[in-house]
Amino acid sequence: MNAKKIFADYSEELKVVDKKLLGIFESNVFLIPMVGQHIISGGGKRIRPLFLLLCADLCGYKGQNRSLFAAIIEAIHTASLLHDDVIDGADTRRGRPTAHSIWGNQVVVLTGDFLYSNALRLAVAQRNQKIMETLSEATTRMTEGEILQLNKIGDPDITEDEYFQIISAKTGVLISAACRIAAILSEQSEEKEMALLRFGMKTGIAFQLADDILDYVAEQRDLGKRLGKDLEEGKITMPLIYLLKVVSEHESDEIRKIIKWQRPEDKEQANNGLNRILELFSKYNAIEESLKIARSIIDEAKSELDIFPDCKERDALMVMAEYAMQRER
Repeated sequence: MNAKKIFADYSEELKVVDKKLLGIFESNVFLIPMVGQHIISGGGKRIRPLFLLLCADLCGYKGQNRSLFAAIIEAIHTASLLHDDVIDGADTRRGRPTAHSIWGNQVVVLTGDFLYSNALRLAVAQRNQKIMETLSEATTRMTEGEILQLNKIGDPDITEDEYFQIISAKTGVLISAACRIAAILSEQSEEKEMALLRFGMKTGIAFQLADDILDYVAEQRDLGKRLGKDLEEGKITMPLIYLLKVVSEHESDEIRKIIKWQRPEDKEQANNGLNRILELFSKYNAIEESLKIARSIIDEAKSELDIFPDCKERDALMVMAEYAMQRER
């Protein structure tokens, strides 16, 4: 079993999820479904819905609400991406023009707001208090994570704890919510519900950590963004946090100047700064050490599944946890 086969096995159900996701964009205001069609046709692996479906199968839940809540989870994720692209000023996502570069910031921010509220309206209609609390907490923490990240832009003194606070809120909480909702739908014990919550959180953290590492080692064709974009945007992630802990005082001063003077419009300066950072990564094994941290978190995530019997559904979740480490580098 591998991730490619799992995606293939769930491809039909994920198409159902996409149809329901498009339905969440339904509105008499014609621009909203237009933005929705643009986003959905842009692809994406639907990682979060897949985790919900996999956990539902692990828990033996086959009801139709699994695809509905998978779509709601993806709608919340999509709303966050719409807002993120505006905040970051991103021109492309997955190699295509971002929605705000086509329709402008105002339309896209408001479409994101619509998506959040409509997704939560659909969730409320299912009359499950625990699921509503899970989704409300997730959206609240995602916003807090985004604000904390903005507050730490260009700050070389960001701590490892603060970094993990950001990525657990930005990425971990929604995958965690997806896994937990499957347990709630299937009325699992509190112990199993919490195990899936922790599995989702740790897996989400590992996915974001791996993405942050890939930003320094993957080509644009792999990630849909250029090398070192996080540095360019002033986002201080694990490889750089690790590096700043181990370099000499002179090198630390050098790194801080690079962070301070990164200017996307000055391509020569940006490239020189990035190349110097990459040299220091190599000198101090910053990428390898960051990967070790990701590996440790994935191992912790997988151990959360020990409470469930050995079965193909549990194996599939373990494979998907490993998927964070298997993407292009």
